[in-house]
Amino acid sequence: MKRTVRHLADGREIIYFDQPGAPDRVAEDTRDLPPVSAASEIRLDPLTGEWVAMAAHRQTRTYKPPADLCPLCPSKPGKPSEIPESDYDVVVFENRFPSFAEDVVGEPSTVDGLGLVPVRPGRGRCEVVCFTSNHDGSFAQLSPKQVRAVVDAWADRTAGLSAVPGVEQVFPFENRGEEIGVTLSHPHGQIYGYPFVTPKTERMLEVARAYQAEHGRPVLGDVLAAELKSGARVVTSGEHWTAYVPPAARWPVQVQIVPHRQVPDIPALTDAERDDFADVYLDVLRRCDALYDRPLPYIAAWHQAPVRRDRELGWLHLELFSVLRAKDKLKYLAGSESGMAVWINDATPEQIAERLRAAG
Repeated sequence: MKRTVRHLADGREIIYFDQPGAPDRVAEDTRDLPPVSAASEIRLDPLTGEWVAMAAHRQTRTYKPPADLCPLCPSKPGKPSEIPESDYDVVVFENRFPSFAEDVVGEPSTVDGLGLVPVRPGRGRCEVVCFTSNHDGSFAQLSPKQVRAVVDAWADRTAGLSAVPGVEQVFPFENRGEEIGVTLSHPHGQIYGYPFVTPKTERMLEVARAYQAEHGRPVLGDVLAAELKSGARVVTSGEHWTAYVPPAARWPVQVQIVPHRQVPDIPALTDAERDDFADVYLDVLRRCDALYDRPLPYIAAWHQAPVRRDRELGWLHLELFSVLRAKDKLKYLAGSESGMAVWINDATPEQIAERLRAAG
């Protein structure tokens, strides 16, 4: 990949990832932009021990602009966007409305100075990843070569954010569809560099640590072996990756895409593993879109090991899930799910897997 680093009018970094032979990226951002001002903080919930981020400045972020004013499309004469070039392959840039930022000011304190609820500056980094310059496209419509370029960009930025002081976990993800809450329809994802290890990862590490101590093996490795042996929930498989519906699936559509080799994060993948992921993931996405004969709204979330600890316990995997339980019906997280974190699924994992296999 050809990698070019430039800067936007307000000083934010933008990185172009291009196929060999692409033109040099020299376009300037002509907009008159005010400096980015992020005032994030994190507070530790004294009842759960979990960090919660406060980012009130994000209330003014861009909300559902018309297609001809999309900030993620290439710039056109008279219509400058976040990407100054007139075309691109894959682009990553710092979020203008970040939940976490490197230059957040402040010192550790407590709420009301009472010592009960710790408060810290929300220092980290948030980036936007544009998968394609085609506004009307989708990740599922990318070619394997284009997906490979995105994987390489994820790997580059995972390494980059892991080197940011204070970042403890790097989380690449994609939100797709209005039902998920997407406010920009251009195909894109995000990467968060958190200043803490997330609650879900902490819980998974706790389980992995206990399982390793008892059995001497990684829990996800045994789950993967069991899924391959059973085959009841396997959706598709390649040489290096298998996609299956988890045996305790929470969502009406849920797939885990797992590498056959334990690696902590995306940078650790080999070229062959990155190529095979592109094929397997595209197969999964096309099945998902065929499931209800409409574009499936989903969240695709990469689970990576923490940056500075417990890396030997991590097993990289991608989890895709959707709130759509029928073509025109949503699963709402109501009392049991939202109040008690006890999930109730309207379909069995075996039924979900069979529907996805049939949709292929």
